[in-house]
Amino acid sequence: MEYIIIIISAIFVNNIVLAQFLGVCPFVGVSNKISTSIGMGGAVLFVMTLATIVTWLIYTYLLIPLGIQFLQTIAFILVIASLVQMVEIILKKVSPALYGALGVFLPLITTNCAVLGVAILTIQKDFTLMEGVVYAIANAGGFALAMVIFAGLREHLDLMEVPPGMRGVPIALVTAGILALAFMGFTGIV
Repeated sequence: MEYIIIIISAIFVNNIVLAQFLGVCPFVGVSNKISTSIGMGGAVLFVMTLATIVTWLIYTYLLIPLGIQFLQTIAFILVIASLVQMVEIILKKVSPALYGALGVFLPLITTNCAVLGVAILTIQKDFTLMEGVVYAIANAGGFALAMVIFAGLREHLDLMEVPPGMRGVPIALVTAGILALAFMGFTGIV
């Protein structure tokens, strides 16, 4: 039952983008098309899950025993950046097709604060490794859901007649705000 609460909370109630405002840069910048949003969502799912596992292990078995928990943020940033680079190199060698499919999304994840945010929140919430993995997968799913919905809305907005002063980023931000308000309707479920 606890895993179900973590999943529903991470996807709908405390959506990483719409409620916690982490990962807003790729949310606004990459969400022009549904296909690119799905690609970014898949890449975030992979990296966020892997980063959460590695950072949890480093925090639990390295930083705590050495008494250097204050280095958590710096260590996590280094781990996530190294992890993304390592995954990119491995994918390029092992699976060129998958590497090509992810394309520019993999390097973009290095600067996605949602990945770092989930790794830190996993530690702050005192999750076990399994709870942390479920939390990371659910947050990545919530990130992807928000991006795909937002991309669909933006594609629809391209077909609409928007006043000149609101075209582009202004109408996108207003739409994101309305989408965040819609997700606030899930508050109180868990």
